[in-house]
Amino acid sequence: MKIELGPLSRIEGHLNVKTTITDNIVADAQCVGEMFRGFEAILRGRDPLDAQQITQRICGVCPYAHAIASCYAQEDAYGITPPTNGRILHNLIQGANHLYDYLLQFYQLAALDFVDITAIVNYHGTDRELLQVKDWVKAELATKKTFAGAPFLPRLDGQYIKDNEINIGALKHYLEAMEIQKKANRAAAIFGGKFPHATGIFPGGCSQTPTIDLISAYQSLLEEVRDFIHQKYIPDLLAVAQTFPDYWHIGQSRGGFMSFGLLPLGPGKDSRRLLAPGVVVDGKVKPVDFALITEDVKYARYSSASGLKVSEGELIPAPDKTEAYSWVKAPRYNGQMVEVGATARILADYLQGNNQQVKELVDRFAGMAGVSTKELNSVLGRHLCRAISAVVIADFLLAETERIEPDGLSALELEIPASGEGFGATEASRGALLHYIRLQDHKIEKYECVVPTTWNCSPRDDKGTPGAMESALIGTKVANPAVQIESVRIIHSFDPCLACAVH
Repeated sequence: MKIELGPLSRIEGHLNVKTTITDNIVADAQCVGEMFRGFEAILRGRDPLDAQQITQRICGVCPYAHAIASCYAQEDAYGITPPTNGRILHNLIQGANHLYDYLLQFYQLAALDFVDITAIVNYHGTDRELLQVKDWVKAELATKKTFAGAPFLPRLDGQYIKDNEINIGALKHYLEAMEIQKKANRAAAIFGGKFPHATGIFPGGCSQTPTIDLISAYQSLLEEVRDFIHQKYIPDLLAVAQTFPDYWHIGQSRGGFMSFGLLPLGPGKDSRRLLAPGVVVDGKVKPVDFALITEDVKYARYSSASGLKVSEGELIPAPDKTEAYSWVKAPRYNGQMVEVGATARILADYLQGNNQQVKELVDRFAGMAGVSTKELNSVLGRHLCRAISAVVIADFLLAETERIEPDGLSALELEIPASGEGFGATEASRGALLHYIRLQDHKIEKYECVVPTTWNCSPRDDKGTPGAMESALIGTKVANPAVQIESVRIIHSFDPCLACAVH
């Protein structure tokens, strides 16, 4: 039986997933990116300083990560190192964007896979927002229509949290999370200029001077975000995990893991980072080597050569290509499929003992759930690793604000060389993000992006190996093949961003 799950909702972009079901088991899965964009072609021949602005338009959810990766690539090509304030301001902008995105992913994109929205019908309190939700849900149930501003129904058939108090509390936090996300975005915009698509991020630093007033405003907003993470986000996630313990063993990808590391602690591209880079294969960590990253296109709608390295990348669309089923390429590391994202970020750091707080949080929460680090490769594992990332990043950002030199130099004067090349690697909230730039005659000769969801939602490679999400879906037992709430929960746990994947 062949079932298409698209159009998938509560994700960014246009994703379809085609499944083959045999005896209520997902026997095969294909992740289908359904559009073409071509940012690399747009950038050719342009001024290099256009890059960190244009690449932000790849995604309206994580634009700052693209700006930062572009700046790192340009700094590598120009041979420059930002002043301390510039590095810290980049961290403050990008880190706040991560916090916004983790809350968005859990509450608005994934929580309704587990929370019973119909529980609100039995709410008899006085909270005005919850009463409004109650009215929406009752109207949707009565008319079987979804109303603008009330994206709660229809819902998939399946098991949900049964405790009404937990459900109603989670719905309250669903609404509160949107206000907290605004605060995280405002914090990022204090130094970035605006959200989305910051105007203040440049190679060599940040155009905003960090005054005492701006630093204090950032701290105030971040303290509210951090409090919500500890008081609402973590307890809600643990309630889901307690109700659905099977999901520690559902949705495992069948490859390695890779992180490029997040938030540098010192100058230079080789500086130690808050969360360490690394490639995890068979439980062992190795350093990342960009020369080992290639992109296969046998099953992608491109006629360019397959297996090219990032610095040699090509973009030749072929919409009618035989065998191809996606506009997403198939990146591979040393020929192997790897998963990127929160689990990869936490595993790579944990296994290296880089950040003591990461180790403490993983051990505490895994111990509470009765699982090991192996179970981080799962639906619940991905959600937990985002929450751990949120705690670590929020604490770090507040500490970083104390390291700023008020009114100090935050950006370098730039001289663009006639030629050069550089790599810029960071972690978007969805995982490992790599930008490559090559200059000729002061212009961009080549630009390549290898983006997190390009890894996770990749089609099969030239050897026929499924991508991370495809492999996580294959073998899943589903109660209702036509609906597959189990498969949808797996997909949402990856937090796919197709706009990025098909950039």
